[in-house]
Amino acid sequence: MVTPASTYRLQFGRCLTFTDAVAVVPYLASLGVGWVYTSPLLTAMPGSAHGYDVADPRRTSEVIGGEFGLRALVAAVRGHGMALVVDIVPNHLGVADPQANPAWWDVLRHGPSSRFARWFDITGWPLRLPVLADSSDALADLRLDGDVLRYYEHAFPVAPGTAGGTPQQVHEAQHYRLVSWRADVGYRRFFAVSDLAAVRVEDPDVFDATHGEVLRWVAEGEVDGLRVDHPDGLTDPPGYLQRLREHAPDTWIVVEKILEPGEQLPASWPVAGTTGYDALAEVDGVLVDPAGEATLTALDTELTGVQTDWAQLVHDCKYDVATGMLGSELHRLAALAPALTDVSDALAEVLACFPVYRSYLPGHGAEHLDQALAAARHRRPDLAMTLAALAPRLRDPSDELAVRFQQTSGAVMAKGVEDTAYYRWTRLIALNEVGGDPGRFGLDLDAFHAAAAHREELAPQGMTTLSTHDTKRSADVRARLAVLAEMPEWWAGAVREFTKLAQAAGAGVPDPALGHLLWQTLVGAWPLPPDRLHAYLEKAMREARTHTTWTDPDAPFESAMHAVADAALDDPALYTAVARVAARIIPPGRSNSLSAAAVQLAMPGVPDTYQGSELWDLSLVDPDNRRPVDFTARADLLTRIDRGWLPDVDDSGAAKLLVVSRILRARRDHPKRFTGYTSLRGAGAAASHAIAFARNGVVAVATRLPVGLADRGGWGATALPLPSGSWTDVLTGLSVRSDVALAELLGLYPVALLLRN
Repeated sequence: MVTPASTYRLQFGRCLTFTDAVAVVPYLASLGVGWVYTSPLLTAMPGSAHGYDVADPRRTSEVIGGEFGLRALVAAVRGHGMALVVDIVPNHLGVADPQANPAWWDVLRHGPSSRFARWFDITGWPLRLPVLADSSDALADLRLDGDVLRYYEHAFPVAPGTAGGTPQQVHEAQHYRLVSWRADVGYRRFFAVSDLAAVRVEDPDVFDATHGEVLRWVAEGEVDGLRVDHPDGLTDPPGYLQRLREHAPDTWIVVEKILEPGEQLPASWPVAGTTGYDALAEVDGVLVDPAGEATLTALDTELTGVQTDWAQLVHDCKYDVATGMLGSELHRLAALAPALTDVSDALAEVLACFPVYRSYLPGHGAEHLDQALAAARHRRPDLAMTLAALAPRLRDPSDELAVRFQQTSGAVMAKGVEDTAYYRWTRLIALNEVGGDPGRFGLDLDAFHAAAAHREELAPQGMTTLSTHDTKRSADVRARLAVLAEMPEWWAGAVREFTKLAQAAGAGVPDPALGHLLWQTLVGAWPLPPDRLHAYLEKAMREARTHTTWTDPDAPFESAMHAVADAALDDPALYTAVARVAARIIPPGRSNSLSAAAVQLAMPGVPDTYQGSELWDLSLVDPDNRRPVDFTARADLLTRIDRGWLPDVDDSGAAKLLVVSRILRARRDHPKRFTGYTSLRGAGAAASHAIAFARNGVVAVATRLPVGLADRGGWGATALPLPSGSWTDVLTGLSVRSDVALAELLGLYPVALLLRN
């Protein structure tokens, strides 16, 4: 198996086609990228903005250029000495527009006799489709159009020989039933998204049919790497990955597996590692000052009037998700144990207490199930008998209840924590990131180095990342917000000032937790245009679900929160205050950004760079992070740097481009040097502000806690003892040896990458 030196993620769609990507390839090669890493390339639902709603897994998307365009991209990538990694989506297919998905259309038309019926994880017949308005007379709006039933913009096939009668009578004769969008669905979904129907890839024939095109790319040498989306939704993730490996024996494979702190990827999985959210948490953590925790916790309590218990909040949000938006999945589980009393309550409690995303019985995770059962018994002694009856069944990997439970627990964790609790507890939102733990406030140097050494030992070929299409906010926003942990009292005063000024502007904050999220978002992504701010705020409010939701929006509440955002941008006094605070944290935030980039690019693992993030990227949650990238501007800046320009750390972001390009090129040109891991410690009063480690002929150095460093007067006499030999910084050309003064090494930039001469 060949492993990339690095990857660069491209998000394909109408704004980035194969033709566009071909034009970008020379720039990526110059940047130092090892392999190009793409979003899903198969035919997606009409108008798809991301490609994860694949409609036909047997065809390359014509929207982005089709098979001819893919071959052109492969040729361009190969011509520049790179290879291709493709994102694949085995868990589900898009069904929002049945006519766009040939397999789903056939299932709806022919029912259980369809040759595609075995593709989908269907609960029973007739198949329930949640598309109707939530009213008793919704079916009155059905229309019959030849052999198609239409409900507003929705179209559904009519089974052969059933077209006679009224639209309602025809509907009753179908293999499906249109039901309220609030009703239980008749198939397993991706999380709570009814437009994504789960696929039974555990069936070898279904695997072959849905993977044939991708595996053809692999077999013909067009694709050398695969990124597997959401394996936790599958019936048998280890079995799936083993089958994938058998079909792609020499392919670099990574999995989008979210690991909780301390959790390990199953060693038996035939993959290189995860997609890197665990590394993200480690890099972010070492840049956050643990000393700020008490003050920011007190501020959160002051604002909300509640002392938040993170573990309790996680439990409550997961229980709410299990019994609410994932009610269909809970009901399906409960139906497998109909003789037990209060079985829905008991299953929901175990799901809420599950400490990780899921188990993989029988080989991995039984201890997590035991922990969840024990916690459920402690919380709900009234359910003890039901829990005792469930326990042996949940431990039995051959029991359908255990299989379905494992598939459901990951969805409950994702929706309950990432998409709910992260928006409710806003103490320091830099910590509220996929794969992170907001209850763990920062990471000291010893813990960081231990984690990095562990990665080198267990998964040196796994991916690392800082920003993805799924992160809640970009690495640069998080890096800027990490500064607040160094200045907690100052930030608390700023929040009180913002709140008073908003009130004076006639825009009182209706929810202080969301208000705190808004203030952090403003300074973290400043300057932020109104359209992006309001779009983000709407999503944040509805994901939190404390006052308003996607399904039941509260217009007055949302208007009140949007008024606060408007005041921040339009009211002179509030705008000035926000701008002043943002200006204070931008410089140290940039120091953190450069440090995060340098550490992630040099540490163990295969570093991924998300499209455009080689310059400052102040993106928020999707779809904000899928905005078009100006690659021409980046190429122009890189050309200037290659001519000898050492840019200032300024608004242009060219300093970050310098760091990214030089380290990527070093990894590409000297791959053997990026092996091994030895922590290095500075000597002197400011030693705790240096993150430093050596690899096989490489030393990476980065600054942490820059505000504290400045407050103590800088590096002073602090030095870094280097391994023997002479060394050159690839960023500045500075030559050093033995004990190097950090004031000299980091005089121009807060980071350095030294190569042994």
